[in-house]
Amino acid sequence: MKVGIVGSGDVGRALGTAFAATGHRVMLGTRNPRKKELKEWMAKTGPKAAVGTFADAAAFGDVVVIATLWSGTENAIKLADPKNLAGKTVIDVTNPLIFHENAPPTLALGFNDSAGEQVQRWLPKSKVVKAFNIVGNAHMFKPSFPGGPPDMFIAGNDAQAKATVTKILEEFGWPVTDLGGLEGARLMEPMCVLRVTYAMRKGTWDIAFKMLRK
Repeated sequence: MKVGIVGSGDVGRALGTAFAATGHRVMLGTRNPRKKELKEWMAKTGPKAAVGTFADAAAFGDVVVIATLWSGTENAIKLADPKNLAGKTVIDVTNPLIFHENAPPTLALGFNDSAGEQVQRWLPKSKVVKAFNIVGNAHMFKPSFPGGPPDMFIAGNDAQAKATVTKILEEFGWPVTDLGGLEGARLMEPMCVLRVTYAMRKGTWDIAFKMLRK
């Protein structure tokens, strides 16, 4: 499978490395494909890795990941061109965060809306699935915790798209909990704030969530 990633920061590069490690071809989309760290990422990741513009990555991928800071997401999608994403499964990894000095972030959207739903409105012809936003990039691939593998929550309106994302997550080592329609992102995005708040208090980012069932 070919995977395009709109965003080339820590999250985008971590996911790109993971997709390449599981046998997929991957292209990172960025505003500046010539950046030194991206050349180094390609060299380290191997022949399945490439870098291009946002539009290049969007056109390249059978599946496309949105992995941008929320403040730049709308513009990145415009540069990627929604027509390049029409009909495709789009994995939304964003969190709608407002950052504060010496304090945890707060949500720019919440309760009655979510970043996942907003991305779907920006991409009306795509099949958006929310995933990966509840964990830090260091644990997105093959998460290892003493209590066993954590759970990844997903939400989306298209059953086939969610099946595709579930398969990817299972390849990455995640048990999956499906929260239903994309409005489930309203529950998932506050989990990022919970994780960051705890991490800032305790001084560790080795945090993930697990659903206990009886």
